[in-house]
Amino acid sequence: MVDLSTPYVQVNGHAAATDPMFPTLMGGYGHMTAMQIRDGRVRGLDLHLARLDAATRELFGEGLDGGLVRQRVRQGLAGAGTRDASLRVYVYAPDPGAGPETTVVVRPPVPEPSAPQSLRSVPYLRPQAHLKHVGVFGQAYHLRRVAAEGFDEALLVGPDGAVAEGAITNVGFLDGDTVVWPDAPALDGITMLLLRRELERTGLRWRQRRVALGEVGRFDAAFVSNSNGIAPVSRIDDVRFATEAELLGQLERLYAHVSWDVV
Repeated sequence: MVDLSTPYVQVNGHAAATDPMFPTLMGGYGHMTAMQIRDGRVRGLDLHLARLDAATRELFGEGLDGGLVRQRVRQGLAGAGTRDASLRVYVYAPDPGAGPETTVVVRPPVPEPSAPQSLRSVPYLRPQAHLKHVGVFGQAYHLRRVAAEGFDEALLVGPDGAVAEGAITNVGFLDGDTVVWPDAPALDGITMLLLRRELERTGLRWRQRRVALGEVGRFDAAFVSNSNGIAPVSRIDDVRFATEAELLGQLERLYAHVSWDVV
């Protein structure tokens, strides 16, 4: 008889070793942050740690020590034998009422976007959109569907026609000398928050307001951002955008000068 105190797992009909966290990881209740690390450094470390702490308090009723997170990240990098990585920190609780635990996943680094992105709008909003939570079936489903149509990213739109965010990005628009982010349920992405800091530091203007899908063609340009960086948007559905706007170049330069923090 198999000892089921540790879950028994088969992959393609073959037994596979499993960690006790496996059933929790598959359960879909948890949160995470994603970062690009270069030479052991990351942009916006304070924002990543604040995100993890706030979400852990909301989901599990207690905070998450930033020093512990940094230690786990350093351990993950050391274990993988690299200082350059695409790294994710996941936070779960093994059982209801148990304290949160962290899992670090280290993958090869992802380069910044090299080409303008095309977006296809889809009728979908992430549940509890302010959290970078696990269980992203809806996003993955729409990403695959729009990719099959030749698009790079899915643009999530609410039932009232309001633009919210990309499936894996924030989206912003340029209106003259002002950056506009949609005011709709969405994640406050780390790169978006860093850009806002830089805009305020340099005196450039930004605002947040409702953006209807039907009005996106009124903007001068658009862009997306996530942990991989910033990329101009070439089109949303059938609406085309300029990809060489001066303010786009300013955003890219501002982001390029964001400091890298030692993890």
